[in-house]
Amino acid sequence: MNIHTLQIILILLGVAVITVTLFKRLHLPPILGYLIVGILVGPFGSGVIASNEETQFLAEFGVVFLLFAIGLEFSLPQMIAMKGAVFGLGGSQVLLTALIAGGIAWLLGLELAAAVITGAILALSSTAIVIKQLSEQVELNTGHGRVGVSILLFQDLAVIPLLVVIPILVSDAEQGLLIPLSWALFKASVVFAVIMAIGHWALRPLFHEIARARSAELFTLTVLLVSLAAAWLTHEAGLSLALGAFLAGMMLGETEYRHQIEADIRPFQDVLLGLFFVTVGMRVDLMSLLPQLHWVFIIAAALIAAKASIILLLVRQTKRSLATAFRSGLLLAQGGEFGFVLLDLSLQSSLIPGEAGQMLFAAIIISMAISPFLIRYNGKLTEKFCNLHPSDQDFVITQDLEHEAEGMDQHVIICGYGRIGQNLGRLLDHEGFPYVALDLDPTVVREAHEAGEPVHFGDATRHEIMHAAGIERAGVVVITIEDHATALQILHHIRKLIPELPVLVRTKDDTHLEELEAAGAAEVMPEAVEASLMMGGQLLLLLKVPGSRILKIMREIRENHYKLLRDFYHGEEAIDIEHDEGFQERLHTVTLPERAFAVGHTIQDLHLWDWDVSVTAVRRGGIRGEAPEPETRLQAGDVLVLAGTPHHLEHAEGLLLYGL
Repeated sequence: MNIHTLQIILILLGVAVITVTLFKRLHLPPILGYLIVGILVGPFGSGVIASNEETQFLAEFGVVFLLFAIGLEFSLPQMIAMKGAVFGLGGSQVLLTALIAGGIAWLLGLELAAAVITGAILALSSTAIVIKQLSEQVELNTGHGRVGVSILLFQDLAVIPLLVVIPILVSDAEQGLLIPLSWALFKASVVFAVIMAIGHWALRPLFHEIARARSAELFTLTVLLVSLAAAWLTHEAGLSLALGAFLAGMMLGETEYRHQIEADIRPFQDVLLGLFFVTVGMRVDLMSLLPQLHWVFIIAAALIAAKASIILLLVRQTKRSLATAFRSGLLLAQGGEFGFVLLDLSLQSSLIPGEAGQMLFAAIIISMAISPFLIRYNGKLTEKFCNLHPSDQDFVITQDLEHEAEGMDQHVIICGYGRIGQNLGRLLDHEGFPYVALDLDPTVVREAHEAGEPVHFGDATRHEIMHAAGIERAGVVVITIEDHATALQILHHIRKLIPELPVLVRTKDDTHLEELEAAGAAEVMPEAVEASLMMGGQLLLLLKVPGSRILKIMREIRENHYKLLRDFYHGEEAIDIEHDEGFQERLHTVTLPERAFAVGHTIQDLHLWDWDVSVTAVRRGGIRGEAPEPETRLQAGDVLVLAGTPHHLEHAEGLLLYGL
């Protein structure tokens, strides 16, 4: 690596960190941040970095890992189970949108091959944006959510033949397209059969052996080898690298190692895919677009309006409600990341003229920037612009729920009917207490309902669902949902409706205990801490401690918000960036050498509480003293046990040792 390449990498990393951080703060997709980075530093922006073969080569690997990840998620049995929505709705949407968009492009002067690819590019939506936004809004299992996922599944599948077709369209067409296209499809079929055969007969035994070695490095190396080898195989057959990666992902997605593979491949995928979108942004020439900027906005607006309208009409043809159809259209009205993949490939092959490609790039970027807001407010937009109310399906759900809870009084509402929710339901049923449960997993709801349990499909964050569950007459609400953001949302709704209603919340650990209590939870039960408490009670019982004493200890620990059990030594475990963020309290020991600043001072003199750090114990001469008095004067050799967040502990240690 020469110094110039290193400078390019440093510039890209620096600008990317700043831009993506800003986009995360604004709750916009990081993909847009990477595109902006490319526009800013590219040859048509500041000109700091020129698009060259090195960046293009690395960007290709980003596409390879993207297709590999899509292949891992692709489930043939799931697709067969949803074949009506996937092939019916998805196929119709892609075909109709491609025909309309391609026809308009052809009428505007593009050659037939370019118009066909343009139509295909505009027919695709952003899987990354839609799935992430729906997951955050707990709408994946709603009517419009399931429709959107079905259409996206077909769109992802449709990319594969397009990756085969584009190289054929740019080849010498003197002999016509039929022979080369047939030959390419034949090669793709052969490669598919070979890769799937290898996967069936060789990969599962291979990964069994690799797993037995219990080496994370070996496992990751094997995943990289398999994905890149499959990509190389399709490339050698005259097809695209991405096609082989998709087939390898689909092959490994059917094994029991799928989730571990996803975790191992994600760092490579995210970094290289980010670089791909940076290189896409580097292709956007803002100066050349300025005279035609009005056309860019017109294309973006037309894309959003046309796709939303097409999807609305198609969904209505399936006898779904108008509300579900309208919301489905809003979900998928944008362009997508696969559109960039196909557009970039088309521009490299000179299939699409540069000026038209620039306008398409910019229009898709604008549509993707608007999309998060359309998805976030899809319900409100549906009611406002169409004067629509919840769909017929939602009405039926609410009606059934109202009928179930009609005769109940002082009953329990369980939000989340997973393992814990089901156990609580059985306990309540055993003791004769009435309850009604809500969940968003249609399979759980169907099976439990068929078994006669009072469980209904419903989103507990919605007022009408909680009203239907009889929240005004309820005695207690239990929230067993693991996601604390959803639990907080439910808590806020309950506090607005019935401020005095007691709410019991289950959490994975004690990270958000105070936040949930501040939001109005009567009791918060952190699983990890409660498991320690229950196991400790059994241990004391085996040690012949009287049962009354054990109950008293457990009651005092709970009343003190688990203070005795919450702090612990974290060691070298990885920090969960998504959930921990370095704000969870932990224990840390500091040994005072002879010349330490704290030697000779009392604990009170040091004002450690200014950093929200407490001294939980002092060990001196082999004797450990719990909860030392503030007047305790520290000596050389003392071991202090501190409790606080990592950031505050770092400052406290500097103060104790150096007075800083």
